[in-house]
Amino acid sequence: MNSRDPLPQSDRSASRALSSSLRDAMRYWEQRRLIYNLVLVLVCVGWGVATWPHFRPALTLLHLLQLLVLGLIANALYCAAYFVDVPMLLSPLAGEWRTRRVGLWWAGMLFATLLTNYWIADEIYPFVR
Repeated sequence: MNSRDPLPQSDRSASRALSSSLRDAMRYWEQRRLIYNLVLVLVCVGWGVATWPHFRPALTLLHLLQLLVLGLIANALYCAAYFVDVPMLLSPLAGEWRTRRVGLWWAGMLFATLLTNYWIADEIYPFVR
């Protein structure tokens, strides 16, 4: 280590590996975020179309603001994938993980879809008369 370089070689390589893994994870997950959001919007629109006369009273500013907040929460939860993906990309299983992480995306997509359906069916629909 020289006087101009405050980090030892092992710390620099670890830092580069982390940076590379974060870029890889962002490239992978952010390309799929649009699909994630589109699916959740289609679930909401599907409920509205399928039960339109009942949902008409639910179209209030308050409900739309709640929907916006729930959309923000859904996108924050989407970021949870990074907590699994980045450590896996730093592990010796990184090569195999890159081919299998689509399973994590599908599991998250299924969970978000189920949660969205539950929220609409249990929290919105019973109050719409």
